[in-house]
Amino acid sequence: MSTTAFLITPPFTQLNTPYPATAYLKGFLNTKNISTYQADLGIEVILALYSQAGLADLFTQVKLKQPELSENARRMLALQTHYIHTIDGVVSFLQGKNPTLAHLICQDGYLPRAERFKQLADLSWAFGSMGTQDKAKHLATLYLEDLADLITECVDEHFGLSRYAERLGRSAYSFDELYTHLQQDYTYIDQLLIELLSAKMLALQPKMVAISVPFPGNLYTAFRCGQWIKQQHPTCKVVMGGGFANTELRSLSDERVLSF
Repeated sequence: MSTTAFLITPPFTQLNTPYPATAYLKGFLNTKNISTYQADLGIEVILALYSQAGLADLFTQVKLKQPELSENARRMLALQTHYIHTIDGVVSFLQGKNPTLAHLICQDGYLPRAERFKQLADLSWAFGSMGTQDKAKHLATLYLEDLADLITECVDEHFGLSRYAERLGRSAYSFDELYTHLQQDYTYIDQLLIELLSAKMLALQPKMVAISVPFPGNLYTAFRCGQWIKQQHPTCKVVMGGGFANTELRSLSDERVLSF
């Protein structure tokens, strides 16, 4: 059975404070007996990427650029087995599903360490007053940021844990640069995003897809979603709203936007 409306938050917003707009809209539409499905594709992309399978594929991609790697990236590549072995536990801990892992995370040697952990020397004074949970969250965040640095250096320069291609969104007074990037091949993150979107569109068969764009860091991926839907599901209506659309896109003169 098809869904009337599919509500999307595209990558990326803050992972520890998921953006609530599409969830609230779903709640309201439920009161009107309108069938809806809501998804934060930013969270889903991150969970696909920060997993054993995701990291195994990532390190495979990194190896293809081995001669060009920085010292930091080479260190992480050497520690790839350690990263793959620990990633699911760290993500589970940060989701609040495995709080007892905090003690292990705080032990030297449990997490592989790269460039971001050099900050620890500057912050060691604070850990004495921190609880184990807070310290473990901080260490786990540095671990994820190390991996984010690897992704940015080696496979997708636009990646960020709380935004994607934000510079393109911030220059949206003109559609030219964004449009040019949207004509290029999919990036590494684009591929993950479209795989997830494709599976959901196939299952839901929605009449309309509503994409919330709260920040400039969501704009590029919103257009990537709209572009793919227009190509693969041409009868499906695509609409955009959210904070960015309501503030920085109050007027629109470039008709090319409507093809997305």
